[in-house]
Amino acid sequence: MSGTTSWSPATCANKMFTGIVEEVGVVKDVSLTGLRIAAATTLEGAKVGDSTAINGACLTVTSMGEGQFSVDVVPETWRRTNLGKLHPGDPVNLERSLSFGGRMGGHFVQGHVDGTGRIVEISPDGDAVMVRFEADPGVLRYIVEKGFVSIDGISLTVVGCQSDSFSVTLIPFTRANTTFKERVVGDVVNLEVDILAKYIERFLNRDGEGEHDGAGRSW
Repeated sequence: MSGTTSWSPATCANKMFTGIVEEVGVVKDVSLTGLRIAAATTLEGAKVGDSTAINGACLTVTSMGEGQFSVDVVPETWRRTNLGKLHPGDPVNLERSLSFGGRMGGHFVQGHVDGTGRIVEISPDGDAVMVRFEADPGVLRYIVEKGFVSIDGISLTVVGCQSDSFSVTLIPFTRANTTFKERVVGDVVNLEVDILAKYIERFLNRDGEGEHDGAGRSW
């Protein structure tokens, strides 16, 4: 795998995910260059070269065996995600890339992790649970109340924003069927913000700086 973010230009550039976790896999092995994961649903119809989101990071399947698959991980991915904190036996959220014509249950997730956050509070919220995360300002600037955020590959709605943190509510099903059932205060999670926010900011910052046509419009 190669590239400058947690994806492979050869196989992940045009892949999308929904943030709906298909299953929780188990880490079998961690090496300097990759991971080996035990899975079931994720392997159905899979082949070498396919893209799979592991805790929200798009990675390329490099080999497959009985009930398991391997991925390569480049240094930038180790730096930008929580994958470097994994150990054999740890659970990970898994999702295969979105197939054409498939259901869109979450939001468009690229699998390009923007950075990590840290759980600072977990509190009851009726039958649900409210979880608050601290994150770097560079990530928080793109997170808005009622907007989407991908946390360890899970599509969630932001219910509150503060200057240094944000909160989401987890329904019982999400907790029971993702790695959140294992999460505690202090744990580090992968964050991917809505790509539209970054594009809008980029276009607004470039307004008036590009070339102009005869009508004074810039591009």
